[in-house]
Amino acid sequence: MPMTDEPMRTAGSSIRARKPERFLFQDDGRTPNNPVFPMLLYRDVIAVQAERDPAAVFEKIFAANGWGEGWRNGIFDFLHFHTQTHEVLGIAHGEARVQFGGAKGEILAVKAGDVVVLPAGTGHQRIGAGHGLQVVGAYPPDGKYDQVQPNEANDPEARARIARVPAPRTDPLYGPSGPLADYWN
Repeated sequence: MPMTDEPMRTAGSSIRARKPERFLFQDDGRTPNNPVFPMLLYRDVIAVQAERDPAAVFEKIFAANGWGEGWRNGIFDFLHFHTQTHEVLGIAHGEARVQFGGAKGEILAVKAGDVVVLPAGTGHQRIGAGHGLQVVGAYPPDGKYDQVQPNEANDPEARARIARVPAPRTDPLYGPSGPLADYWN
């Protein structure tokens, strides 16, 4: 997929064209998930082994595509979701097993080079991780960060907030013409 702006050209050599896997999780009564937008998992999309600082590459790519408020850390080991924003997770180092979609969701292995785009409401928690896990996260500009656990959510209010979160204007990897536009519109 073509990269058109300067930050993307700089880091763009690390991006591989990939079609994402899609997962649409049902509301399980505790974790709302997203009734409209599927979670997207791009496998082996960033050539991390070719980079000195893979986390910086994720940060540049996400920021170039309008996904900001970035952070570097891991994935929490407790179930949580966001009701007012979508989230992208880039696996910069290591590997992990993550349960997506709440207690009735799926446990998936993610590794360095993978990117997960979580629509608002999608439950996620780390089940296990290898040594040195480092994740880069970011958010689209029109969201508001919150972190909700199932026992803290007022179900009707949480579901109403999730329903109001619009689709982002850009795919965090490929920009406005990326696959996210096809799958979330």
